Amino acid sequence: MFEKILIANRGEIACRIIRTCSRMGIATVAVYSEADADAAHVAMADEAVAIGPAPAAESYLRGERMVAAARATGADAVHPGYGFLAENAAFVEALEAAGIVFIGPTRAAIAAMGDKLESKRVAKRAGVTTIPGHDGILGDAEEAVEVARGLGYPVMLKATAGGGGKGMRIARNDDEAREGFRAAASEAGASFGDDRVLIEKFIERPRHIEIQVLADGHGNVVHLNERECSIQRRHQKVIE
Repeated sequence: MFEKILIANRGEIACRIIRTCSRMGIATVAVYSEADADAAHVAMADEAVAIGPAPAAESYLRGERMVAAARATGADAVHPGYGFLAENAAFVEALEAAGIVFIGPTRAAIAAMGDKLESKRVAKRAGVTTIPGHDGILGDAEEAVEVARGLGYPVMLKATAGGGGKGMRIARNDDEAREGFRAAASEAGASFGDDRVLIEKFIERPRHIEIQVLADGHGNVVHLNERECSIQRRHQKVIE
């Protein structure tokens, strides 16, 4: 059992983690940017550490500051919540080097599944059907147009990192492909610290079905059955 956990996130998810840790008798450390000094998660935690200015790229996406905060407060482990550094293999590696536990997947799993392009390659090798797309990172807006024409409109330009519906744009013509590439790259860079963008065919009126799998470090694996996730707004699930 951990004695103290640092939550490398903010807002609702940080509050949920703090409440659970409190019920389990585990001390918590919150981190906050200048904009979040008075946020609820800061008040709820046992300790709080400032990690930088308001932009996420200068605070919540700075893995080295999270590691320093964990060391300074004596945290045994770090819980990433979702988004930000939750799917950053380099962050996991930095924590391991510091002797701090990452509450989440292994580095190898994150490297394979935290990157959308790599996860598609893993799926293909396993014989799983994937959405048609370009097997590579787009270099610029003109390449986005060239590839989109080859795939046939409409297409989806998508950040390779992160999630939460960020860094995603639908394009139905050349102008939208150019603008979509720029917008997706910009949003991805600001949200995840990674502005790489891929492109694939956009599926009209899809059904989005998920099966969540949980595994521990002892070889125990369970799945949580099927979840209908088709009701979405801005590519973000509203109801599961």
